[in-house]
Order: sequence, then structure tokens, then C-alpha cells
Amino acid sequence: MNVIQTDIPEVLLLEPRVFGDDRGFFFESFNQRTFEEKTGVKTQFVQDNHSRSNYGVLRGLHYQIQQAQGKLIRACVGEIFDVAVDIRKASPSFGKWVGYRLSAENKRQLWIPAGFAHGFSVLSDVAEVLYKTTDYYAKDHERCILWNDPELSINWQLGETEPILSEKDKAGVSLNAAEVYD
Repeated sequence: MNVIQTDIPEVLLLEPRVFGDDRGFFFESFNQRTFEEKTGVKTQFVQDNHSRSNYGVLRGLHYQIQQAQGKLIRACVGEIFDVAVDIRKASPSFGKWVGYRLSAENKRQLWIPAGFAHGFSVLSDVAEVLYKTTDYYAKDHERCILWNDPELSINWQLGETEPILSEKDKAGVSLNAAEVYD
């Protein structure tokens, strides 16, 4: 596995070692020992999630104010633009974001530690996203920052396409009004 540093040091882009031939390919999508050795992150994943979305769907920016979740994200079908926003008030990168294309083709994964809001837009006809979390889903602690907050100015890579949003995501709040981590 190759680990690529991002502009926010705690967020890591991971590239697996892929073995391919005329039959197809094989790669380890997760190995706890390798993950810890290569990233220096010692964590336990407690939940796996799987979503399917059509082109133009935008999910986010989500986080849990308590039971904060670290996430290891990958697209197993199609392509997404995956975004992490630092919402740790004491962090030097507070309010900054990084985003990367994750696809079935490039097999990249993004490690987003607890303390970040997360979202993605779907760039292909359909995308299936798998992600591991370090804590359980807690509806009462779920929060949402507006996907189009002008302070963040995230380019979701959708061009002129108007994103398809859930009611929850339409009701998100600006970063300035959001509950954030100390």
C-alpha cells in the first residue's frame, strides 16, 4: 500500500497494491496490520456501510458531534469526488478541505479521521461507496454542514449539474453556525 500525504496531514490517500492479469485483478482492500504500519493510525473499525447513488447525487457534509467517526472510504463501482472538511476549532487547518476522486478503476481509499465533516458527489452514471467507521451511527448526534457554504467554496466536480440532495442535506447549516469540535 502506498500512502499519499494530503494538504491536511491527518487525511491520507491510500493506494493499494493491485495484482492483475488477463483474468482480472486482486488486491487487499483492508489489512489492519498494514494499515497501522503504513499510516501510523491505530484504530478499530466497528461498522461497514455501503451506499449506491446515481450521477449528480451529493451526500454531505456529514459528521457526528458526539461519537465522532473516523472513516475509510472507497468506491467499488463508478467514481466519486470525496471531500473531508476539518472542523476541529483548535486545528491549524480548521475550515480547510481536501477532495479526491475515488473510483473502482483507481481503487484509491481516503482515510478521514474523527473531527472532520465528510461528503461526496457522484461523477459516474452510478457509484457504490463502501466505508468503514470507527464508531457507530448515532442519529441524535448527526450534524450537517451546507454543501455549498460560500466560506468553504468546495468545487464538487459536477460542472453545471445541479446536485441531487436529500432534505437533510438541503437543511445543513453554514460552518460559522455549525457545532464543531474543540
